[in-house]
Amino acid sequence: MVSADTRPRRRADAERSIARIVSAARECLSRDPDATVDDIAKAAGVGRMTVYGHFKTRPELVEAALVQALQAGEQMLAGVDLKGDARQVLGRLLASSWSLVAESAALLSAAQRVLPEGRLRELHTGPADRMEQLIVRGQGEGVFRADLPVTWLVNAVQYILHGAAEEIRLDRLDPAQASGVVTATVQSMLAMPVPPDA
Repeated sequence: MVSADTRPRRRADAERSIARIVSAARECLSRDPDATVDDIAKAAGVGRMTVYGHFKTRPELVEAALVQALQAGEQMLAGVDLKGDARQVLGRLLASSWSLVAESAALLSAAQRVLPEGRLRELHTGPADRMEQLIVRGQGEGVFRADLPVTWLVNAVQYILHGAAEEIRLDRLDPAQASGVVTATVQSMLAMPVPPDA
């Protein structure tokens, strides 16, 4: 018979083991999107069978690592000051968003290879909603263009962020210039169009 105080201890041990595995997966996949379950198990200090005891497949483990990274990113983005002129807020939000994308570019690449596109969009709902609210606000203030669908503009911002990470990976963009390039590109895209007869 298993005593009541043994069950909670085993549950706590399992939770610590899962946390260690997910953290190791996030770290390994952020360095190498092709990191194997064996690589992750070794980094976590556990056996391969322990990993599979908690995560049935590698894609399941990749998703857990991405979710952890997105949760950490959400905490960081929640601290961005959203008060003031929408254009200035956009700059602050992009700077924080870019640092997160740059940090987790390889992890995102790993996720894109094994997770359905719909699931990736679902996991990015928080950051997308924050950007959408800012764009709508800027449109209301008359500083962001309103001639294109908001959802298209939000998706375009995400494509630019992820595209910059890919350009860095291919050595076609200097990491030191990336934040400025991303910000200038997005601000230009969202700026009110100049009338043809202006």
